[in-house]
Amino acid sequence: MNKTELIVIIAITLFFTFLLGWLLSWAFARLNNKHPVEVSEIDNLAQRLHEAEEARDQSMTYIQQREYELTNQLTQVEAELSAAMEGLGAARREVGDLQSQLEAFQSKASQRKS
Repeated sequence: MNKTELIVIIAITLFFTFLLGWLLSWAFARLNNKHPVEVSEIDNLAQRLHEAEEARDQSMTYIQQREYELTNQLTQVEAELSAAMEGLGAARREVGDLQSQLEAFQSKASQRKS
């Protein structure tokens, strides 16, 4: 191999190295390129996400408020039920007392007839 052949081989090798570097640079730039359409899509998605989070927060607030109202209603109904049960118990005791008095009165009346 003489001097001229060596220079040609080195020149061809350097040219292909330059070409390979240029192709890799171009491919890298294409893969990392952000198009304006993609940026607007990302902005749109961010806006929709923000709206969804606001809707979720409003829903959670509504649910907590509704739960509080229902808990209060349940407490009131339980108190009314307890009062009604106490009243029913008192009425049953009074009916029992009146029945025993009626039976005692009837037995006294039947003893007088006899």
